[in-house]
Amino acid sequence: MNPTPRARVLNGGTLRWPLPEFPSQWNTNHINGAKGTVEHVVQGVLPYLMRADEKAVPHPVPEYLEAATVKRTRHGQTVTYRLNPRARWSDGRPIGYADFLAQAHALSGRDPRYEVSTVTGYRQIERVERGADEHEVEVTFDRTYADWRSLFSPLYPATAYSSPRAFNAGWLGRLPVTAGPFSPQRIDRTAKTLTLVRNPAWWGAPAKLDRIVYRAMDTSAMPGAFANGEIDLMDIGLDADALQRVQGVPGAAVRRAGGPDWRNFTFNAAGPILSDARVRQAVMLGIDRHVIARSDLSGLGVPVQTLGNHFYVNTQAGYQDNSGGLGTYDPARARRLLDEAGWTPRGRYRSKAGRTLALRFVIPSGVPISRREGELTRALLERIGVRVDIQVVPADDVFERYVTPGNMDIVPFSWLGTSYPVSQMEAVFARPHGRNVQQNYSRIGSAAIDAAMDQAITELAPERAHALVNRTDRLIWRQASVLPLYQRPQLVAVRADLANVGAGGFRRPAYQDIGFARR
Repeated sequence: MNPTPRARVLNGGTLRWPLPEFPSQWNTNHINGAKGTVEHVVQGVLPYLMRADEKAVPHPVPEYLEAATVKRTRHGQTVTYRLNPRARWSDGRPIGYADFLAQAHALSGRDPRYEVSTVTGYRQIERVERGADEHEVEVTFDRTYADWRSLFSPLYPATAYSSPRAFNAGWLGRLPVTAGPFSPQRIDRTAKTLTLVRNPAWWGAPAKLDRIVYRAMDTSAMPGAFANGEIDLMDIGLDADALQRVQGVPGAAVRRAGGPDWRNFTFNAAGPILSDARVRQAVMLGIDRHVIARSDLSGLGVPVQTLGNHFYVNTQAGYQDNSGGLGTYDPARARRLLDEAGWTPRGRYRSKAGRTLALRFVIPSGVPISRREGELTRALLERIGVRVDIQVVPADDVFERYVTPGNMDIVPFSWLGTSYPVSQMEAVFARPHGRNVQQNYSRIGSAAIDAAMDQAITELAPERAHALVNRTDRLIWRQASVLPLYQRPQLVAVRADLANVGAGGFRRPAYQDIGFARR
């Protein structure tokens, strides 16, 4: 991230930041807003009460939170938040109790009209109360919750969460009320740009940059734009050709970190074919994860190692490989499972009751790595009699029109990890209730997995928590709904003088400190 003291960062300038898609939903807690692209923007305009350091340890952000203390109660715990009395929304209202209350209610899961991406942590909240004065809030949980620091980051204004309509539609194409070092100036849907400018009402240290201009473009176009000086940074991702090209750009640098993100194939277990666990297991066994990982990571200068866990990455405390037999390429066993499921060979592909065993592999346009993954998967699964049809769709539509509504069989993407792996992934593996699947794009779960996750997130002792999480992970592997591939390295190309942003690993940037270093 090129950490640089503020005194050595120039005042002024524009940061041109590309995005791989242009979101329409700017509520990160909405099912269509839970994206890294949305986070890149709202971290500069909304309150985050806690910010993690490079070791994944969260700390209070003093511009919003002066202190937070936790006290055990008879059945759970109470957290007292002492807010910065200078913290205000852009409409002039102080940040306080009403905002906590509205967010806790909206994300509790008690009202299904709120189309939430997660209820983890919020469903454990018993009540929200005013504290000793208007700058203190007390949140009481009905049980212990180890990851309480993950909540209310970001914090939205009470008006945003005052009703299901406000929650679901109030932040479509706009950011109406903010409270950060930057303020939104313009959203241009046609040009796919969003401009943030320095917030003159910000009570903290003023932003070093004058503005940040976000611009959506295909990832395949980013290396050229970076080489031509049209953008100031770009996520290289898994593109070895892009890495080679940007390394030759004068005045550029590549920043690296071992991050918490991980690549996966998600299966739609509610689909007509993959609803059979035997077929899902067969598909997993028919995919050589090492071949996929070696192809994806080739030329990036990182070790090729598959991932055997849905919660922890290889370099994280608590990690262990729980994949068992399903993590090993075994086409012979895959064929036997398909035989048991009634899919019999008919030429190149298997069929059942007159239907060919064919799966749709949905990928975003302009992402070469996803195309290669699809082509490799097609070749591998053909060996066991499964046809793979690669469907290329607009990058802006992948989640809203395909993944979230279940309009796919297999989709490749990366989960962006945080300092709170269990709380983050609970929404991915909890049983769906009704139409709102949260982030469980596989649309499957079990009472055993739910109970195991519930127990894990209440455990305060780290070693015991690790054991409970790994027990949960073994159940998820047996469910065969999400196939982890590998820990995704963070590789970010930047202008060499760009400071306090880049490949941070677990560390999150303070947007007011981002800028260009003095020479």
